[in-house]
Amino acid sequence: MTDLVLHIHTAPSDIDAAAWNDLLAQQAAPSPFMRHEYLAAMHDSQSATPESGWTAAFVTLKRGKQLVAACPVYVKDHSYGEYVFDFAWANAYEQNGLSYYPKAVVAVPFTPVPGARLLARDPESRALLVHGLIQWCKQESLSSLHLLFGAEDDIKACEDAGLMLRHTVQFHWTHGGWADFEAFLASLSHDKRKKIRQERRKVADAGVTFRWSRGADITPADWDFFYLCYARTYREHGNAPYLTRDFFQRVADTLPQAWLLFVAEREGKPIATSLIALSADEPGVSCTAGPKVAYGRYWGALERVDCLHFEACYYRPLQWCIDHGVERFEGGAQGEHKMARALMPVKTTSAHWLAHPSFADAVERFLEREDAGIDNYMAHLDERSPFKAGHIETHMVAIHKKD
Repeated sequence: MTDLVLHIHTAPSDIDAAAWNDLLAQQAAPSPFMRHEYLAAMHDSQSATPESGWTAAFVTLKRGKQLVAACPVYVKDHSYGEYVFDFAWANAYEQNGLSYYPKAVVAVPFTPVPGARLLARDPESRALLVHGLIQWCKQESLSSLHLLFGAEDDIKACEDAGLMLRHTVQFHWTHGGWADFEAFLASLSHDKRKKIRQERRKVADAGVTFRWSRGADITPADWDFFYLCYARTYREHGNAPYLTRDFFQRVADTLPQAWLLFVAEREGKPIATSLIALSADEPGVSCTAGPKVAYGRYWGALERVDCLHFEACYYRPLQWCIDHGVERFEGGAQGEHKMARALMPVKTTSAHWLAHPSFADAVERFLEREDAGIDNYMAHLDERSPFKAGHIETHMVAIHKKD
């Protein structure tokens, strides 16, 4: 493999989109967020650019003109929008008179969704890609390299290269073969089933109805309303929205069937919305490998209605998943409250390399302690399953087999 050449690209547009997507299609855990169109929309819409602290340095490995490995890389001067928190590491560097930034991340900006990050035609190419990333970080005098929410193949390649592993917990729902939403409810314990019915009744009694649209059926007016809700939610939490309206226009144009929009209405007026991403076995949407998956992404409301968030972000999407045979619904980062809605804990993994030997040793000891805490936390959560006793074992086997 001595004829392989490493290239650094300052924009996704520098890389052939068809070649990138073809490589993605060969991975065991693809997602629509790693498609060239999605990453290009991040860049071209000014959502992930040097001005926002995300400087693209995409890496490709080529043999002649053939793309054999690639990954999205960003050089960053902050740690926001990553969802694997290393602020304490940065503070420790600063307290010792060292610079933690700039650093490099292999990630999809603002998107804590597990999946393929190191796109490669074979394990050897993936291993060389990791080696090339580390060498490039050294040449650029970057403090560290972080691969976030990687797939199993990525994590193995990183671990083999000596990177440290870090685990976090997300909450995912797995289809249990239920014929409809009522059958799903019947698999839950009495108190959880009762709670969900009460919450749904509150929304219905408030006069709220829902409609959904997918792909090209999502109108420009719907996208405008969605963005109004999305931006308002961020500002209510004291933050500017990460993504621009132009970003959503671009992904609506280039990946239309990857989007499912729920709109809540009252008295004929839209009052809330939630946006779901889909990874379906359809040309031009995602990759043919792996199961169909739905990803809870964004939500917002202009009016306050008790339990509306649960209905818009969990119950309506789960009902849609059951009706359309979607195998998994990923609820995003964090949130133990999701377990009450039958989203079960799943361990996600990131990999980290630090250039400074002493800090690397300290972080490794920290991660050992943190990992023990994560294992205890997972065991504690497993004991709180919302499913009936007869359904717990079967459902947990399905969850952990995925991992």
